[in-house]
Amino acid sequence: MSATIKSVAEYAGVSIKTVSRVINNEGTVKQDTLVKVQNAIAALNYKPNKAARDLAGRDNYVLGYVYDNPNAYYILAMQNGILDECRACGYELLIHPCDANSHSIIDELLAMVESARLAGVILSPPLSEMPDILSALDEKGILYVRIMSGEEALGTKHPCVLVNDFRAAFAITEHLIKQGHRDIAFIAGEQKHNSTRERQRGYLSALQTYGIDVQHAHMLQGTYSFGTGVEKIKQLLAQSDRPTAVFACNDEIAAGALFGARMEGVDVPSQLAIAGFENSPFSRQTFPPLTTASQPTAQIAQQATASLIQSLQSRRRGGNTQVGASHVFVPELVVRESTSR
Repeated sequence: MSATIKSVAEYAGVSIKTVSRVINNEGTVKQDTLVKVQNAIAALNYKPNKAARDLAGRDNYVLGYVYDNPNAYYILAMQNGILDECRACGYELLIHPCDANSHSIIDELLAMVESARLAGVILSPPLSEMPDILSALDEKGILYVRIMSGEEALGTKHPCVLVNDFRAAFAITEHLIKQGHRDIAFIAGEQKHNSTRERQRGYLSALQTYGIDVQHAHMLQGTYSFGTGVEKIKQLLAQSDRPTAVFACNDEIAAGALFGARMEGVDVPSQLAIAGFENSPFSRQTFPPLTTASQPTAQIAQQATASLIQSLQSRRRGGNTQVGASHVFVPELVVRESTSR
């Protein structure tokens, strides 16, 4: 016979309401009582009934992850990080890919939240950086957490997880400069991502700090794709004043640049140094392996989910939903053979 909330309460010697508070992670239960209830749940192998919790008038225990990003490695790491936190806190996850440029994107997201009865939404770039979407969610009273590029969250009333792309990009460019490079090209991803702009800003800041003139012909725009790396490196190598190093906006672009350089008969790193960003499997599967900035995407996603759940718990208690300070992650420089002289 399956355990019930009543049998858990009797086993732990507490009220049913106390067990309910523990199950819902309300944070108002004393530590010794919390341990008693958790031990009872484990001993009886009690599984909370999510449907029953919903019918009782509580928020649905389902979160939504909404994204528009073609990088499969990034999305997989995001999903894994979110799922880890959801499972730990008794939530389910609905994954919703979309086109951020669609004229009906706001209606699509609002309809999805309503039909799935989502408790809250996790937004990653570029959706997390689109004011119209945020305003629409605010107007409907939908709680969300934003994952975005930046050094601080200005003017936000929702939990936010920041990635300091600027500092990491500065570190990569500085590493190339200290390797003796003075002509460093930059291959960008889509400009709709603030991460692109922040990485470019870090690159330019490092050049300025070390008194190196910017070669605008060596700053190329593209997409976060392998194909961009292949295409743009050919453009750079066709120029009379070839760069001696390339900073690509992510590892996928960098891997494409490495492939394209080889197709042109250029050796990496003796003739051309190449660095990427994110420390995705692309950076470790190339030969030589790529210098990059290690971005803990799964950890970022897990922190974002924890912050959203904290806001939801506060709302259930009738408290402030604007809980939890912004968390900042700084990707760390990882030096590999692609930039070694």
